Amino acid sequence: MDQAVKLSCRHVWKVFGDNAENLFSEGATPSQQELAAGGYIGAVRDASLDVHEGEIFIIMGLSGSGKSTLVRCLTRLIDPTAGEILFDAQDLMKVSVAELIDMRRHKMGMVFQHFALLPHRTVIGNVAFPLEVQGVDRKTREDRASQVIDLVGLNGRESYYPRELSGGQQQRVGIARSLAVEPDVWFLDEPFSALDPLIRREMQDEFLRLQSVLHKTIVFITHDFDEAVRLADRIAIMKDGEIIQIGTPEELVLAPATDYVREFTRGIPRAKVLSAHAMMSPNCQGSYPETTIATARIETLITRAADMEKGAAFAVTDETGAIIGELGREVVINLLSDTPEEE
Repeated sequence: MDQAVKLSCRHVWKVFGDNAENLFSEGATPSQQELAAGGYIGAVRDASLDVHEGEIFIIMGLSGSGKSTLVRCLTRLIDPTAGEILFDAQDLMKVSVAELIDMRRHKMGMVFQHFALLPHRTVIGNVAFPLEVQGVDRKTREDRASQVIDLVGLNGRESYYPRELSGGQQQRVGIARSLAVEPDVWFLDEPFSALDPLIRREMQDEFLRLQSVLHKTIVFITHDFDEAVRLADRIAIMKDGEIIQIGTPEELVLAPATDYVREFTRGIPRAKVLSAHAMMSPNCQGSYPETTIATARIETLITRAADMEKGAAFAVTDETGAIIGELGREVVINLLSDTPEEE
């Protein structure tokens, strides 16, 4: 990717157990056998990743895979046992407690699965609370809170209390509260998993709309691959504390690094994941009844493909509108019935 690296970690470990830091003396790294023999739990093991500015980077895995622990290490809500964490090239392991608190207040936004709204405060009071903690005067913080309340679609409900809101509306308040400080990096830990499926889909739509407006750097945790595919620019898959593979949804589906990753992607309809660029032919011959940009997902082209004559093709273009290949109608139609086993 061309974007600058906003957040990164290098060889991060989080090991639970007495004197776990001794396992890393003089640059040593423990094996799984050594951890088990000593009664240690390797919640995060030798994790390295880069999060680029403006991207949605999703960390996913099953329960107990270490994804939430890793994010808590990235924000130093818990301290890693070993490794390096860089935020705008600044080593978070070397900043003071006061500096870390200031960074959390001004540069990090956090949204968790449980909304944790203050029940005695109204919507505007909850959203303005982080700014109040910063010492911002009342008018300024309420003006800013009103802006983000409008941004998340809750205008008119400023005076409501959490008990008067639906689950989806409460989560919008949590999102607005995290955005009030205008964070550089936005951390979301399974923010929609407690919502019913219809509201969850609605919140995913809202999340994508907000990102199209704000262009935030986002670290998002989920255990749902459908959600990850829908939202992510890139995905890191974790298992037993280790990062197994990092890639775009397409890369994970087309080139899984392990059987574990292959199982994760097995049930995902390919039309949801694959782009026109991934499936096009480099041929550029004749005239084309339809045009599509290379980044378009195949599922968005199915209706148009069905209306085309057999043997016809889309012209696939880059961002400038130049034709870079063609995508046959039959390729699009056939992806509807393809199963992972056939792929």
